[in-house]
Amino acid sequence: MEQINPGAAEFPHRQIAEAIRSRIRAGHWAAGERLPSIPALAEMFGVAKQTVQRAVDQLRIEGVLITKPGSGTYVRGTRRRLNRLSRGRYGAYRGYHSDLAARYRQYLTEVGRSPAPPEVADAFGVADGTALVVRRHVVRTQDAPVEVGASWFRLDDAGGTGLEQEKAFGRPLYQEVEEITGRRYASASDHIGARQPTRAEAEILAIRPDTPVLHLLHVAYDEHRKPIEVAQATWPGPMTTLTERYDIPAPAPGPDPDPGPVLG
Repeated sequence: MEQINPGAAEFPHRQIAEAIRSRIRAGHWAAGERLPSIPALAEMFGVAKQTVQRAVDQLRIEGVLITKPGSGTYVRGTRRRLNRLSRGRYGAYRGYHSDLAARYRQYLTEVGRSPAPPEVADAFGVADGTALVVRRHVVRTQDAPVEVGASWFRLDDAGGTGLEQEKAFGRPLYQEVEEITGRRYASASDHIGARQPTRAEAEILAIRPDTPVLHLLHVAYDEHRKPIEVAQATWPGPMTTLTERYDIPAPAPGPDPDPGPVLG
């Protein structure tokens, strides 16, 4: 029987969660393997079933475990690593990131006019609810949805154009936008945060409503610093890591004009 220390500062269910996590890392339970039942785990750790259930719920929210109704609780496979922030959509040479295109498939789910949600309205500098052209999509791997997102455009740029038609393009969306609008994507900003999913996001991503998501707001600007596109992307937080690799500039010649505080 596993030993749980009732006098420890850490709650028993968190001790159990850490013990299960350690067993998984050590290979005692492999990816895709079903864990013992809640009563069996309770007997293993010498605690009440409710305590084990809290530990399992914690690990499920973290993305370590997945519960299949009527079947049991399983060790989730490897975390999905999306080697991109939004700059990955442009690629090193303003084209598709080929390895991503091979692993992920994007499907249009809706194209049309829709009221701008507050964060999109703020990015464009328009009033909440202003009618914009939106292209909504879902990104899937072979076995699961991994992203729900949308790209928004002002009517004076996209209204009545191919951007308002429900069709996929044979090239990156921004290239289509540049040709249609005559405006070039010159810079962009990414804002990423964690929050609870909306009901629609939870349903599309096949996650429980209490599972946190990562949410990206991507704003692309032209050379005059005017927004061209505002894009949103939402990923299941516990199953997703975002990785960005970049070069660090060499020190500039001469003294640093703003050395900042001295730490010693």
